[in-house]
Amino acid sequence: MITAEQQQFLASIRALLSKHATSAAVRAAMDTELGYDPALWRLLCTQTGVSAVAIPEAYGGFGASLVESLLVIRELGRTLAGVPMLGSAVLGGQALVLSEDSEACARLLPELAEGTRTIALCWAGEQGWDEPGVHDSDGALTGTAHYVLHGMSAETLVAVTSTGLFEVDSATTGVHRQSTPSMDPTRSLAEITFTAAPARRLGTGDPVTTSARLREIAWAALAAEQVGAADRCLEMTVDYAKSRVQFGRTIGSFQALKHRMADMYVLLESARSASDAATAAVAANSASAAEDVWVARVHCSEALNAIAAETIQLHGGIAITWEHDAQLFFKRAHADSHLFGMPQRPLLQVG
Repeated sequence: MITAEQQQFLASIRALLSKHATSAAVRAAMDTELGYDPALWRLLCTQTGVSAVAIPEAYGGFGASLVESLLVIRELGRTLAGVPMLGSAVLGGQALVLSEDSEACARLLPELAEGTRTIALCWAGEQGWDEPGVHDSDGALTGTAHYVLHGMSAETLVAVTSTGLFEVDSATTGVHRQSTPSMDPTRSLAEITFTAAPARRLGTGDPVTTSARLREIAWAALAAEQVGAADRCLEMTVDYAKSRVQFGRTIGSFQALKHRMADMYVLLESARSASDAATAAVAANSASAAEDVWVARVHCSEALNAIAAETIQLHGGIAITWEHDAQLFFKRAHADSHLFGMPQRPLLQVG
């Protein structure tokens, strides 16, 4: 259940995005080198403090929970704005917090909270997120991290390895960054190769526990984003059905189409419930977090894929043109289904 304060916070986020993250603005930004509008990111950080929400007060943040951060992710899903909220403010920031490295947190988190520093999490190997692509040897990193969010522009890199987390300055020797083409043009990805790159170990925590916790946060965040995108898809479809006239009447008046949009609504609301449960469980680090996140990851991915596909179908031919946003949401749906991997099935063995 969203509190009154959270509702007010979300209202301010949506008001800012409705003004500065229009379709035209998002399309213009995705063709730039950064892949997002830095002015929009500054506004989000300075006027609403999105980058500081889940950072402890001791390091310049607001000391709120992941709930508020993931609500922001949900709102960004409605617009597809490619600002570095998910990859940097959430995953980058949480990686540092999980490291419990007080020196690194004091040095990096205040600037992250201000929105003046971007952190990229280097994780996936060639086959995905189950095996890290980067390995350490006596404080030097070697290997390639794939599908790194905002990897081309981040000032700080945090590598997830089998032995723990490592901090690397992106400008240091032995680091090569290359932009990665993606199905989703609104999401900036990179491939980062480390060749005996000097690195600083972050904390001394258990790497297995840290990776599992980061995966739970990533999946819960993606579920929230998928709910926001699905909400916008349904909204676009209903608006179109109210205005498109065929055979002398609006197509929204046809019973068959009413049923299809009702099914989209039911699917959206069930995904919202799954996402809310996962967000609450991850924020509280509850015993059910792994299961709740598993459910949300699977169901929200399937829900957005289905709703985005119906959005294409119910808009007709216009939806597959470059000029219409439906195709962007369709691409985001399919790309999100693979980002950070998918759970292995089944979750539980019966019998």
